[in-house]
Amino acid sequence: MSIQSYIAENKLEWMIVYNAPTDAYKYAYRGCLVVTEGKVITADKSLPPKDIVKQVLLATNNDTIDFMALELQSLDLFESFVAKYKEYLSPTGKYLLFVSDIIGKGSFVYEGITFNTFALDESSVWNDLLELGDLSKGDLKKMSDKEKIDAVAKEVSRSNLRLSEKTYEEIKSYQRGGKASFGAV
Repeated sequence: MSIQSYIAENKLEWMIVYNAPTDAYKYAYRGCLVVTEGKVITADKSLPPKDIVKQVLLATNNDTIDFMALELQSLDLFESFVAKYKEYLSPTGKYLLFVSDIIGKGSFVYEGITFNTFALDESSVWNDLLELGDLSKGDLKKMSDKEKIDAVAKEVSRSNLRLSEKTYEEIKSYQRGGKASFGAV
C-alpha cells in the first residue's frame, strides 16, 4: 500500500491544502496529518483528532516518503508519530521536524531513520524551509501550488542542513515547558 492510500484509507488527512501529484512527484501533500484519531461516536461520526502534526509538506515518488517536513507541537508526540507512519519512513528519506517545545537543533537516528530537528519558535515550517532551501518568497510568487511544493522539496532535499549529530536523548534534553515559557519570568 502506498503512503497516499494509507493516508486516504485511514482518514488521516486533516485541513488539506494540497493532496495530488506534482510535476516532480507522484504524490504530494500539504496540510495536517492525524497521529491519534478522535473518539468514534457512531459509524459515520467521530470527534476531531486527539493529536495531529501540523504544516506538513510531504513529497514522494515511492511507496515510502522521500521528503517530509512538519511541525510537532511537542517532542512528546514524536514516538506516536513514528509509530503511526513508520512503515512509510525510509533510511534514504529526508525528514525535517520543526518542534515547538525544544531549544536547539540536531540530527539523530531513531529506529534506523534519520530525523533533522529544529526549534520552531515564531516562524512557520514553510518560511523555515524557504530559508533552508535558499529560496525567496519572490521566487515562488508566480508559481502554482504544485510548482512551489516541487521547488521547496527539491531544494531542501539537496541542501546540506549542517546539523550536528545527536542522540534522541540529547534532542529530548532540549525540550522545555512549551510555548507558555515565553515572556517575562
